[in-house]
Amino acid sequence: MSTLAQRAADRPAGSYTTKLLDGGPEAIGAKIREEGEELIEAAGEPGDAGREHAVYEAADLVYHTLVLLAWRGISLDEVAAELARREGTSGLAEKASRNKN
Repeated sequence: MSTLAQRAADRPAGSYTTKLLDGGPEAIGAKIREEGEELIEAAGEPGDAGREHAVYEAADLVYHTLVLLAWRGISLDEVAAELARREGTSGLAEKASRNKN
């Protein structure tokens, strides 16, 4: 994450990460959608080859998600704190609490 934050600050020429960051949430989001679909497809593939493909696609999805966080200036510590806040809370209850607004 520190590398991505540095790239977000410096925007080195010729960097794929810079290209994504310059595209903003639309470009990064499109890649997240694409990689999410590819991960879902890979997860359904049989055997060790399917498992390896799922790992590869998961890495792509995580990378692009981290780029979006870096673009937005969100740290992994903030994400971890949010997950910790939710610990012990039913996902269904948490979702219902958001729908009350």
